Amino acid sequence: MKIKFFISTLFLFCIIFNTFGNKKQKIYDVVIYGATSAGVSAAIQCSRMNKSVLLIEPTNRIGGLTTGGLGATDIGSKIAIGGISREFYQNIKKFYDNPENWKWQNKQDYSESRNSDKEEDVMWTFEPSAALQVYKEMIKKESIDLVYNKRLLRNGGVKKEGSSITEIQMESGEKYRGKMYIDATYEGDLMASAGVSYTIGRESNKKYGETLNGVQTDKINTTILKRISHNSVHHNFINRVDPYLVKGNPDSGLLPCISNESPGVDGEGDDKIQAYCFRMTLTDHPDNRIPFKKPENYDELNYELLFRNYEVADGPIEEMYTYGDPLVPWINTPMPNRKTDTNNQKGFSTDFIGQNYDYPEASYAEREKIIEEHLNYQKGLMWTLAYHPRIPEKVRNVVSQWGMCKDEFTETEDNWTHQLYIREARRMISDYVMTQKNCEGIEAAEDPIAMAGYGMDSHHVQRYVDVNGYIQNEGNVEARGYPPYPVSFRSIVPSKSECSNLLVPVCISASHIAFGSLRMEPVFMILGQSAAIAASLAIDEKNKIQDISYPKLLETLLEYKQIITIPSN
Repeated sequence: MKIKFFISTLFLFCIIFNTFGNKKQKIYDVVIYGATSAGVSAAIQCSRMNKSVLLIEPTNRIGGLTTGGLGATDIGSKIAIGGISREFYQNIKKFYDNPENWKWQNKQDYSESRNSDKEEDVMWTFEPSAALQVYKEMIKKESIDLVYNKRLLRNGGVKKEGSSITEIQMESGEKYRGKMYIDATYEGDLMASAGVSYTIGRESNKKYGETLNGVQTDKINTTILKRISHNSVHHNFINRVDPYLVKGNPDSGLLPCISNESPGVDGEGDDKIQAYCFRMTLTDHPDNRIPFKKPENYDELNYELLFRNYEVADGPIEEMYTYGDPLVPWINTPMPNRKTDTNNQKGFSTDFIGQNYDYPEASYAEREKIIEEHLNYQKGLMWTLAYHPRIPEKVRNVVSQWGMCKDEFTETEDNWTHQLYIREARRMISDYVMTQKNCEGIEAAEDPIAMAGYGMDSHHVQRYVDVNGYIQNEGNVEARGYPPYPVSFRSIVPSKSECSNLLVPVCISASHIAFGSLRMEPVFMILGQSAAIAASLAIDEKNKIQDISYPKLLETLLEYKQIITIPSN
């Protein structure tokens, strides 16, 4: 009797071990770390090419910035957007073609003329909740294993044999194996942990023969092809704003978040990065609006520069600026259902300038602290603009009409997005570095996998005291007017000696200023899809990712409706 019981128990144990043990040892064709827009696009493409795919998201929400508040799509050139990227925006239009999805506004009252022609089959503006629903529906139709809240063990969590990744481990202990890996995070954690070369900050103009990289203290640069790039003349303080705790007294010390160092020599490089913020989804509908709240740790001193910026105006508030809303320091782009995508504008706004330098290399705990500091700063800013008596009444009257949305980001306690706008973190250094010359059409990649069409763009990097003793922001670049240009396949794969089965469609190999053109969500989706196609072909060919047949890659890209060249007409 005991022997029969032992045999039965052993048999049951073997069944359980085979069922659960083998599941842990599953080898996926492609493992994607980061369910950003690029990661979602890559996972969908892998599924469509009949590849087993695992999509790992470190948080509890997929979509990155596309579902995190960036609803005013930075398109650049619409004709350059194809494949799954265009499919997503087509699905957005289908979503809003349904009358049931217009709760707070009549469809006919919403004008999207700023971003899209009404005759198009796509829609470029959307609510975060709409983007999330569209992504989930797209994923549901595919064969994709998706796991949430799993963060890479960054110290020792990437196992390699030679130049090939064999396994990655999460902080919580799970181990995942794949033939190919894609790092689709904004931070590039998998890339860095795999020993791939990367850089952080701004290169000097000399490094790649550029004119818009490095420190930008000149007011206006005239670039090649005679495009005009507005630097610190935009998004800066009015004039003669005093930076000291006690006005006119340098010995009293500087106000918060002002560097006590020289900004550096124009055109020289540094290790600083452009500012982050939260893209806010606001509403003025009284039944859906949550008024701005004063944070518990509110410190009025953090907004002293804002007060002084209004107070030094020589004339009416309406004459303070020559572009944009003359009253409020924001870009308040209308979204459907009486909502907005609200972004940084002017000298003191939502960008928390100079407070993110440590973020790319920081530990998870340190990053969470930086995110919390950004969140508290921005919450305090909005309350200040809406209700503080030192803010002009005209400004308060405008801002206080707005607030957070009751039906957005309902998984958070405060209905604020917790997706920080990581405009730039690590950038890979591979065998091909995209530079300003690519963006201007002076050089063209011979192995294109995508087209990018947005101008070169950088937000401010630092806040300093000029030689006259007044406050200045530095780092802003806005170079517009260039046609779409090809993106190199080599710019999304590491050097073969460093890693032979990894693709990096977000932290792409590019100079700081070229990345400012490439870092747009539609382009990330395009690059994610192209990365998945390349990974699938490498598996089929049993090849290292750097050795796949480019003609075959090009053929497959076109098959899946990627845009690789722009017709001359």
